[in-house]
Amino acid sequence: MLHFAAVNVPRYTSYPTAPHFNARIGSERYAAWLSALPADATLSLYLHVPFCAELCLYCGCNTKAVRKREPVDRYLRSLIAEIELTASHLGSRRVAHLHWGGGTPSTLGESGFQTVMDRLARLFDLTELREHAIEIDPRHANPSLAEALAHLGVNRASFGVQDFSSEVQRAIGRVQPFEVVRRCIDAYRNAGIDGINIDLMYGLPRQSAASVALNADLAASLQPGRIALFGYAHVPWLKKNQRLIDAALLPGHEDRLAQARIAENVLTGHGYRAIGLDHFADPCDPLAIAAEGGKLHRNFQGYTADQADALIGFGASAISRTPSGYAQNASDTAGYERAIASSRLPTAKGIELTADDALRGLIIERLLCDLRVDLGALAPSEAFRSEISALRPFVDAGLVAINGGQVVILEAGRSFARLIAATFDAYPPANQTRHSAAV
Repeated sequence: MLHFAAVNVPRYTSYPTAPHFNARIGSERYAAWLSALPADATLSLYLHVPFCAELCLYCGCNTKAVRKREPVDRYLRSLIAEIELTASHLGSRRVAHLHWGGGTPSTLGESGFQTVMDRLARLFDLTELREHAIEIDPRHANPSLAEALAHLGVNRASFGVQDFSSEVQRAIGRVQPFEVVRRCIDAYRNAGIDGINIDLMYGLPRQSAASVALNADLAASLQPGRIALFGYAHVPWLKKNQRLIDAALLPGHEDRLAQARIAENVLTGHGYRAIGLDHFADPCDPLAIAAEGGKLHRNFQGYTADQADALIGFGASAISRTPSGYAQNASDTAGYERAIASSRLPTAKGIELTADDALRGLIIERLLCDLRVDLGALAPSEAFRSEISALRPFVDAGLVAINGGQVVILEAGRSFARLIAATFDAYPPANQTRHSAAV
């Protein structure tokens, strides 16, 4: 199975994937997509804050370190302007989910959050907002911020932990002892934010199967509703900060596979339900309930119970999804801010969905969410004959079972779900070096 684990494959948070986006999709096309949304369409909003106090060595996010307040304030003004521009094409639509990501969203500060929320509340209908989530760096959080966020309606916080070992933390440039994380989570719970997520990683320098198992055990002891377990993608040719990581200290593919599996065993042993390929949730968590009911989805934030008709992204590099296609903002903050200053949507690229894209995207999403799909219920029996044939190596390896049009990823194949789903990707490989290994 190791030859499967070593293959680079997309994470499939969209289909088609971002390397296939093109510059033919610009601000005018995206504006037309927004205007075409039905009047009763519900929205999910994502706000990207591309700043951190310092860069972690492992980080692959679109962010940069800032020391001064002025770049943040300038970006905040552009973010507000983009929200107003977008709303002019949308009208006051209902919002069901709102997610702050980065970077470190708390860089905006309490007043910055208040400014953005005041504008969103004026331009959109937030009365039916079900989930209001934010990504938190435990090293840069305090009870005052937790209380301010709770006052603004935040009800879910995702804490970037990655690893609790001091040795690994030093190797990745992110030192945050267990006690720091515990105090931070306690502060958010005390403020009334009960939805708690923890992000862990395997495949980091100096990690072992035993240390990853301990990480999973410690994370479970904090009783979060959800735990995400991501495999580290080492792409120093794309992310300069990763060049400071000693590649000789990284675990190999066999070790990575062992780490992923032992962490899963620990977490399920604590009563968490495995969700898709890399999430774990308390059986009473909305994510587990959505998975049980076949209503789990996957977007740029990972697995979600979000049922909104469209995802609208704000900020540099943010990606929006509408029924017509995907649109991505300029990734560099300077280009993003220039577009906003010209009173135009900062769309830099995207892709319009064909009927085949929509069908294949649905198949890939169901495989990654449900670990199964009924092809016969979606298309004529002959439509995917070549894909069924291409799945034969996974069947022979005991990772997949096929019964007529039913494709089922077996428990042994969970770790390889992205690679299995890629069988239905009709696009030629594009820039494979930007993708992470299957495990």
